[in-house]
Amino acid sequence: MAGNLVNALADLKEEEALKIVKDRLNANEEPLKILEDARKGMEIVGKRFADSEYFIPDLVYSGEILKEATELVKPKLTKATESKKLGKIVFGTVAGDIHDIGKDIVAFMLDVNGFEVIDLGVDTPAQKFIDKAKETGAPIVGLSGFLALSFDSMKDTVEAIQAAGLRDKVKIMIGGGQISEEIRKYTGADAFGKDAMAAVALAKKWVIAD
Repeated sequence: MAGNLVNALADLKEEEALKIVKDRLNANEEPLKILEDARKGMEIVGKRFADSEYFIPDLVYSGEILKEATELVKPKLTKATESKKLGKIVFGTVAGDIHDIGKDIVAFMLDVNGFEVIDLGVDTPAQKFIDKAKETGAPIVGLSGFLALSFDSMKDTVEAIQAAGLRDKVKIMIGGGQISEEIRKYTGADAFGKDAMAAVALAKKWVIAD
């Protein structure tokens, strides 16, 4: 069943993917496991896009399927969101990148794990991150990027946050695509998350440390 959801999403089979999600929910399966399989399916979509098997319309379509799937799962995860919020996170895909698949998964998982996520969307200029961090007082900024060109945007954004005098007030995490420790060092971010659950673990660690 798990492999079926991964493959259905990866192959952009909307009806099949949503039926599998409904069947698994009806079987009282752990909602987070379903979301994890959805994430794996989206990873395959991302790889196929990188290999030029899929194109922008395919990415958009896969994102729509994912949103429908998460809407089905979300009611099963409401308990976490009813509790007191752990903290605020300003989150967005950096300038020059319009991919929101990974961002949406991470934002969703942060939300259901008790964080208030201020989602800035895609192709977000550095100044927008700065303005929103100042406005909300959020202690964490998340930068998402799928394309290699986003690494420079991440670096520029971190430097802009520093120039604005906020660097010692916020922790910055990056994620998406081919992010690695080398990229983390290059951008000047505090940490990187390999997936949505790693981002949640990071955020929780930073909030508790404060």
